[in-house]
Amino acid sequence: MKRTSSGTNRWLIVADDLTGAADCAIGFARQGTAAAVGWGDAADIGGEFPVFSYDAASRGLPAAEAAAAHRAALARFLDHDSILFKKIDSTLRGQPAAEIAAALDAVRGREGRAFGILAPAFPATGRTTEGGRVHVGGRPLEETEVWRRDHSYPNADLVEVLATAGITGVKVPLATIRSGADALREAFADLADRGDVVAVCDATTGDDLDRIAGASLPAGKPVFFIGSAGLAQALASAVPGERSNPVLLGGAAGGTLVVVGSLAGASRAAARSLAELPGVRYVPADPTILLDDGAAADRAALGRAVIDGLKSGEDVLVEILAGGEPDLRLGPGLAAGIADVLHPAACHIGAFAATGGETAAALLSRFGVRGLRVMDEIEPGVSLGLTLGDVAVPVATKAGAFGDQDSLVRIVRRLRSIRQKGVLE
Repeated sequence: MKRTSSGTNRWLIVADDLTGAADCAIGFARQGTAAAVGWGDAADIGGEFPVFSYDAASRGLPAAEAAAAHRAALARFLDHDSILFKKIDSTLRGQPAAEIAAALDAVRGREGRAFGILAPAFPATGRTTEGGRVHVGGRPLEETEVWRRDHSYPNADLVEVLATAGITGVKVPLATIRSGADALREAFADLADRGDVVAVCDATTGDDLDRIAGASLPAGKPVFFIGSAGLAQALASAVPGERSNPVLLGGAAGGTLVVVGSLAGASRAAARSLAELPGVRYVPADPTILLDDGAAADRAALGRAVIDGLKSGEDVLVEILAGGEPDLRLGPGLAAGIADVLHPAACHIGAFAATGGETAAALLSRFGVRGLRVMDEIEPGVSLGLTLGDVAVPVATKAGAFGDQDSLVRIVRRLRSIRQKGVLE
């Protein structure tokens, strides 16, 4: 396998949204391997880092379109020297089966055969896999809020989910995962010999993920990985790089802009807690204004309120309000609307944070950001990095359903500390 000049393996991560792409990349960055996240036309930064995580922006697409987006990304970025990690949502949102099928085809086209190791568990955030089925907080995924709000499959049995895209999956139970490194390595080898199959691995602890990573590395070229940030972190720990140097920041005087676009209850509770923190200005955003191009005066007033707060040195929390039963189809329009409204505030931002990958990607793109250099993790599921492009500020991204009611408070306090010190490490 080709290595970078520092001796580090090259990894390509392909995700369906921005927060997921960042979550996986941060596992490598924390182990000392320089890692970046990109989206859209990100080819100019992909080759600069030994770990490149690409947001294919397919979370809200139908299966065929999601697969097409992944095929295009893999055709652009997957070379013969990279290990592929296909990031999927730990609660199976989006179209993971169709996207895994696209990854399987890409690896098969490169190597003649393919073997996928699937472990979507992220125990640090309560996501586990038992009996080949996804659980959240000890409950079957089908009983949770996130499943009721957003799911694509009849159930959370991973072999059945894979079968919807014509993929053969074989369950690897906890007894096998914990049977010892040699036995697990042999089990993987036997499955790999079948060709074009995906091993569906149980995992209820971080140690289980470490066992999976240890038994599957170094990876042969037909092998690729499928999972969430939990597996990415385990793989990164198994192949650590060299510690990255701290990044010195410019003296931006503006406050932190925090935008909550996620519908998840965890993000809404966190917004309420942050609004009560001293030094935070709360600016609610009415979705009807964001969706109405004719509401120019109201949009301008919203933008001025944000700019005034940032210029005064306050941290500003913008929450896209949600009333009644949310309509997920409005998500792209709301993200584009808030990005247009807040674009003039870009030059006044001292740091940035967002919940929800769609919201974060829309805002950062509108600000002229072409990628993120990820550096650390504030807490599980919350990445910390530096924007690359027209704006260079510390940035934190959080998946909407991760964290608790104080997550945004901790994020803002960490960003305040970074701005005061002028160093991101």
